[in-house]
Amino acid sequence: MKTIRSVPTFLHPVVFVGAFTLLGMLFALQEWVSLHSWYSHVLVTIGLLLEAWGVQYFLLGLMCWLLWWKLGEQIQRVSLFSMLVLVLPLSVVLSVAEEMIWVALFPQLPLGRPQMTYWHRLIFQLDGELVNSLVFFWAVFFLLRGVGYYQLYRETEYAALQLETQFANAQLRALRMQLNPHFLFNTMNSISSLMQTDIAAADKMLEQLSSLLRITLERGEVQLIPLSDEMEFIEMYLAMQDRRFTGRVRQEVSVESDLHDALVPAMLLQPVIENAYTHGLCMLDRDGMIAVDVRRQNATLMISVTNSGLGLHPESSNGGTRKGVGLANVKDRMRLHYGSDQAFKMEELAQGNVRVTLSLPLQFSERPTGKFTGYGV
Repeated sequence: MKTIRSVPTFLHPVVFVGAFTLLGMLFALQEWVSLHSWYSHVLVTIGLLLEAWGVQYFLLGLMCWLLWWKLGEQIQRVSLFSMLVLVLPLSVVLSVAEEMIWVALFPQLPLGRPQMTYWHRLIFQLDGELVNSLVFFWAVFFLLRGVGYYQLYRETEYAALQLETQFANAQLRALRMQLNPHFLFNTMNSISSLMQTDIAAADKMLEQLSSLLRITLERGEVQLIPLSDEMEFIEMYLAMQDRRFTGRVRQEVSVESDLHDALVPAMLLQPVIENAYTHGLCMLDRDGMIAVDVRRQNATLMISVTNSGLGLHPESSNGGTRKGVGLANVKDRMRLHYGSDQAFKMEELAQGNVRVTLSLPLQFSERPTGKFTGYGV
C-alpha cells in the first residue's frame, strides 16, 4: 500500500511560488536603491524593476514547484550518477527555458543598451543570469531532498512509536488474559471447598461470581476504568470472601469522595486483596482484618491494602514480595501503564500485619460517573 505523506505548508504552490516572487521583489528594491545611489543619471522606475525581478523569480519558483510536484518521489531516490547524467542536464534545460520566457516578456530590457534582437538579448541574459538560475535550481533540489529525508525520518519514528504502543497493548492484553483465569480458578476452588460445609453459601458465592464475570465481560479490553467501577468489583469480591470466611475477617474500605472518577487499571486491586486472603487471612482462625484505603496525595493516587496475618516470609522482607501470578501481574501492568511514575511497595507492620501500597499518577475520566460505591467518605 502506498504511503500518503503530508505536504509541508511551505510546499503549497501559493506559499512556495509566492515566497520566490517576494524574494525577487526584494532584489528589485535593492537594485533600485543601488542604481539611484551610484548612478543617479540612470532613469529607471521602481515599477519596472519590481515587475522584471518579480516575474523572473515567479518563473523560477513555478519551475521548482512543478519539479517537486511531478518528480517529488524520484528526487528522494535519485543516485549521484543519475544526478550527473539526468538532473544536471535537466537543470540546464529548465534554466534556459526560464530565461527564454523572461526575455520574451521584457523586450525593453536590458536598459542602457542599443536595441538588440531576441537572440542577442537571450545570450546577454544567459551570460549574466544562467549561473544564478542553476544555483537556485540546485539549492531547491537539495532542499526538497532534505524535506523528503525528514518526512521519511518522521514516518519511521511514528511507525516505531505505533509498534511500541501495539506491543505494550498486546502485553497488557496478555496480562489480562493471564489474570482472569487465575482469578476464576482460585474462586472456583473456594466455592468447591464451601460446597462441603455450606451449600447455600456456595450457591450464593457462585451467583456473585457470575456477576463478577459479567462485569469483566462488559469491560472488554478497556485497560483504564473509573475507580468507582473498580470499587464496585471489589465490593462484590469482598462480599464473596466474607461469605467464605463466615465473619472471621473484618473488612474496612475507605475512598475519598472526589476520587470516584480517577482512572485505574482494570482489576488492579483484586489480585492484591486475593493475595492478602491467601497468604495472610486464611491462616487466622479469628479476628482477621483487611483495610482498603484510597486517597489523594498531591498529584498521586495512593491505594493501600493492609491485612493481618503472620507477616512476610523472611526471604521476602525489607520491602520484597512473594512470587505469585497476581502480584507480579499487578506490578507488570503498572509498569506498562505508567513507566517510572508508579510504585509498588509491600512492607511488614507491627503484629504481623502486612501493607501493600500502590502509587499511581492521578488521572480522571473525561466522563464523570453517575454512580458511586458504598465506601465513599
